[in-house]
Amino acid sequence: MIKSKKSLILTAYRSLCLAVVTLAGAQAQAAVTNLVPVAGNSWVVNSIPGSNDAVSHNSGLKWENSGSIIRTWFKTSKPGELKLAVKMRVVQGASKIRFTFRGKSSEVTLSNTETAIIPLGTVKDAPAGYQYLEMQGIEKQGASFAEVSDIMVVSDDPIDYIRDEFYWGRRGPSVHLNLAPPNDAGDILYFYNEVTVPAGNDVLGSYYMATGFSVGYFGIQANSPTERRVLFSVWSPFKTDNPKEIPADQQVILLKKGPDVQAGKFGGEGSGGQSFRKYLWKTDVTYRFLLKAEPAENNSSDFTAWFFAPEIGRWELMASFRRPKTTTYVRNVHGFLENFRPDTGHLDRKVLYSNQWIYSTDKKWREITEFSFSCDATGHKKNRLDFTGGSEGQHFFLKNCGFFDADVKPGTRFNREPSGQPPQIDFSQLP
Repeated sequence: MIKSKKSLILTAYRSLCLAVVTLAGAQAQAAVTNLVPVAGNSWVVNSIPGSNDAVSHNSGLKWENSGSIIRTWFKTSKPGELKLAVKMRVVQGASKIRFTFRGKSSEVTLSNTETAIIPLGTVKDAPAGYQYLEMQGIEKQGASFAEVSDIMVVSDDPIDYIRDEFYWGRRGPSVHLNLAPPNDAGDILYFYNEVTVPAGNDVLGSYYMATGFSVGYFGIQANSPTERRVLFSVWSPFKTDNPKEIPADQQVILLKKGPDVQAGKFGGEGSGGQSFRKYLWKTDVTYRFLLKAEPAENNSSDFTAWFFAPEIGRWELMASFRRPKTTTYVRNVHGFLENFRPDTGHLDRKVLYSNQWIYSTDKKWREITEFSFSCDATGHKKNRLDFTGGSEGQHFFLKNCGFFDADVKPGTRFNREPSGQPPQIDFSQLP
């Protein structure tokens, strides 16, 4: 049986509080005490058969299996000293827990049923960048090891972590490939792009968007271990997250779809018409995407998407949608990389974009070799800083999640080497 350590814990708690006060006084209040919420910044990083251990942005940590490894991330801005502690309690009995930081471990036995601050020690020379504190249960008397609310980090400088909007923070920062067409492009009728997901980067929850435009998006997803999709959507001009609220005269109309494509409506992040096709695309294979947009009758515009898989060897129709109250060609050509599963937000992913071209109404192809990098609000507010993008030869790339250290700032512009070889597409033969 594990013996109670309540008096030891209270003594340690008083010692940590004294240390924090002393440090603050000695450094003229330079020390910063950070409470890093477990619900927003922690993941169970290994998969144990039969285990339901997980971290939720709503309910925090569920922790019953001794094989589960939980890591809590934060980012330091400068090298220096860190004092670490954990706010936690046991529900019943006593628990022994192993804590590891930068390869050094210690085991703590606790039996406090009220939340207390458990000191873990001082790290003298912690480097700048993303760090994680690791927890693993060793022994327990109750059904669970402990309830953990926060990691306490006392540092000389502020640190970055997910402070709010835990759902979006756990998904990670979305990153964007804002393409810059040549100045003489005119009205763009077609937008062409190629996407390659490198081996090991097909992380579940990833959406590799290839041909984004002003009112929709088209790309590939990793949905589950056995399912992947090609997805093409067009937003309604009526602003709502509930497709049932869209008036009849502002609904996106499906004109056609491919034989293996399912089509319907979507909501949640705006609303409109959606089409998807289940297709087991592969890593290290380059897939081709083509979008057409042109004005149609009665102040509407038609948006049509085609997908080319080299395994099949021909262009195939995804869908064609008519958007009302819209008169436009292709505008705002871009791509993006996002994660739509909070439970995989601790895993990094990367995508390559190559051979971007536009075909204008003057019947000329023009190559795009420049883009501007940007991120979403999760990155701008510094909840997450694990994002980057750039160019590699004839490729652009985007990368996000995984708590890697990067220094590419939003607004940075990149150029790639031109291919000089426009797509060979006979538009009259497209299905």
